[in-house]
Amino acid sequence: MKLARAIHFDESDMNVFHSPARTGEWCISGGFEFSNWGEADLEGKARQAFANGWLGLDTFGRVTFVAVTQVEQPELDQAAQNLAEHFVRLYGAPSTDAAMDVAQAEIVHMSELCEEHAPNTLLTVARELSGAGVHEAYRVITPQDAQLEALAVHGALDD
Repeated sequence: MKLARAIHFDESDMNVFHSPARTGEWCISGGFEFSNWGEADLEGKARQAFANGWLGLDTFGRVTFVAVTQVEQPELDQAAQNLAEHFVRLYGAPSTDAAMDVAQAEIVHMSELCEEHAPNTLLTVARELSGAGVHEAYRVITPQDAQLEALAVHGALDD
């Protein structure tokens, strides 16, 4: 199974998001955060998070790029637990158990988005408000379209 991890190429996310995601944390779209937003909510760093931020599942910060990678079941379980707890803390879900189905559905959606792509494929998200609510579009940057140095760090473990 595949999911996506936060990746940074420079320090820009540290400056454009109120709370940036940490490099390497598992991410989902997190578009639910904007479900009741209107044009008046789209200012400054909040606009940037809305426009193109993925949601990290440890810090609940935002990141511009994610990279597709393999994920193991225990990591999926922990990500779902983190998200369900987030729903309780931030959105008032009655309990972690009550929020778990929705948390798992969000992670499954992201996993399905990642599944058809090779490891190290980069994804971006673009959101806009429409009459029907929030519209999300995804851009795929394949490893062949990017320089390898931008995707992987090379070195020896015994240095």
